[in-house]
Amino acid sequence: MQKIPTIIYEDQDILVLDKPSGLMVHKDGKSEEYVLTDWILENYPEIQGVGEPLVIRNAKEEMVIDRPGIVHRLDKETSGVIIVAKHQKAHEFLKTQFQDRLTEKTYLAVVWGNFKEDEGRIDVPIGKSRNDFRQWQAGGNARGVLREAETSFRVLNRIQEGGEHFCLCEVRPKTGRTHQIRVHMKYLHHPLVGDTLYAKGRPLVLGFSRLALHAWKLSVLLPNGKRQEFQALPEESFQKLAK
Repeated sequence: MQKIPTIIYEDQDILVLDKPSGLMVHKDGKSEEYVLTDWILENYPEIQGVGEPLVIRNAKEEMVIDRPGIVHRLDKETSGVIIVAKHQKAHEFLKTQFQDRLTEKTYLAVVWGNFKEDEGRIDVPIGKSRNDFRQWQAGGNARGVLREAETSFRVLNRIQEGGEHFCLCEVRPKTGRTHQIRVHMKYLHHPLVGDTLYAKGRPLVLGFSRLALHAWKLSVLLPNGKRQEFQALPEESFQKLAK
């Protein structure tokens, strides 16, 4: 069954969607699977051409991938709030906010292990992994250019099941690096439940059949001049872990 988003909010400038887990935001040049931008163009064909394409270069070729209306992205397995620009002026307005870190993003994450503290902050730069080209890595052992990355977290609930400890956390990334939350949590030795890339070999637990990461809230200044917070209700697997 094809996965499609749910509309949270819409006006003349923007579209706010609840993206389901398992739906990629845009094409990656490797797969022809149905993606969020396919749904956008099917339902809002006027958004075609809005935004900036993604250019992927390697030794053999250069691929240009259209990203109509996309201002920011979520990983394929991450669910939750994503905002789409309906026209170029709105795209530029929103893009500036994300670049200047004026948006406030709040995620829900379930991690392995039990944090000693109730809250914390990770301020460790991220670069490419030395061991796996698909991964990113935090800290001095990463290769290539290290980019500033900051994430804060707060423990909402501590869970024990099957002799293992877990934490449901509210996570706020200040920067927006690729896989940032997943990489920073692994750096703390608390990888996310269901993360097949950064927690290899660990079983699916607590009712999750996917990455336990949900884009819960997004606070942003809209092109109409109003600041608004949007929320996407997390799936039952998250809800049942809340206090």
